[in-house]
Amino acid sequence: MEPAFIPFVPGLRLAGEFYAAVVRPLLAEQFPRVRYAAALLGPGSEVAGFDTQRSTDHDWGPRLQVFLGDDSASSAGAVAAMLASRLPASFRGYPVAFPVTREPGGTARHRVEVAGLGDWLTGQLGFDPRYAVTRLDWLATPAQKLAECTAGKVFHDGPGELTRARAALAWYPRDVWLYLLACQWRRIEQEEPFPGRCAEAGDDLGSAVVTARLARDLMRLWLLMHRRYPPYSKWLGTAFARLPGTAGLTSALAAALRAGDWRAREQHLTDAYQTVAARHNQLALTPPLDTRTRRFHDRPYRVIGAGRFAAALQAAITDPQLSRLPLIGAIDQFTDGTDAAGDLRFTRACVAAAIGWQVTAALGPGGQQAAGQDQDE
Repeated sequence: MEPAFIPFVPGLRLAGEFYAAVVRPLLAEQFPRVRYAAALLGPGSEVAGFDTQRSTDHDWGPRLQVFLGDDSASSAGAVAAMLASRLPASFRGYPVAFPVTREPGGTARHRVEVAGLGDWLTGQLGFDPRYAVTRLDWLATPAQKLAECTAGKVFHDGPGELTRARAALAWYPRDVWLYLLACQWRRIEQEEPFPGRCAEAGDDLGSAVVTARLARDLMRLWLLMHRRYPPYSKWLGTAFARLPGTAGLTSALAAALRAGDWRAREQHLTDAYQTVAARHNQLALTPPLDTRTRRFHDRPYRVIGAGRFAAALQAAITDPQLSRLPLIGAIDQFTDGTDAAGDLRFTRACVAAAIGWQVTAALGPGGQQAAGQDQDE
């Protein structure tokens, strides 16, 4: 007998309904004096709103986080135990207790995570954004992590602390944003003549690979220009496609990837470069720059001259420490390894080494920072 078909419910909606119908009444009945926030944040396609029916084949079901304030974090165990004994077996046709892939061999259990807010934030990010967010915090935290903490949905925030934390992470400070934009243009500058040069050397496959790399960098640049944290590779195209005014750029990049020779790739990349350059001028972060492509020195390759944009953005940075940094960028602008991005000790040490700052903050188990430690230089 085949299992009954369960109509797909987007994860954020499922979590919100589960909270309102089940979790909130239980908390009100059993812990009326505990102030808390309830939300669905962190990893998962549903947090970003990218989930589909396919998403339900693993790690799926009604889930959310209940965040306790620092003054009541000691109640987390009691709250979790109460929920384990009182939650229903299923909700909207989905099991309430289910295993997840990050716990190999794990047993099915409910996925209402109860945690102290400060502990959860520090575990996710390596720092607590309710307090100062330093330059090192911004540069050492993968954009995917920042997206996971600012997307999703908050269903309730009695103390208001979660709302404050998310507001602190809403977007990069202006000078950090300028620095990251400059670094993204720098990445493009370093490879923009290569589609033609690879092909001239008889390496058409290499030409196509570099074109794909440039397309990826342009997509990430476009997201940064629209004040959106670029997600990791699986969702990069989805996030990019949902930005306003992207149809023309999408067409140019797709045509560049489909092109059968380097001349055609170059023409479509030229269209993409000019679109992104025009967007740069619209942002008015620097004096206007010429958006036309030009020859790469005396070679027959058309480039946008991305270094011009990088230099103009770097010159517009007013923070003297950021303005002096080499154009290496944030952690995911110079490494995109999944394991590396998930290791908060590594990301902070790596960025500190790359830009010459000392990491004075001691990180405890799970990437948590020891109390009383400075996070910056």
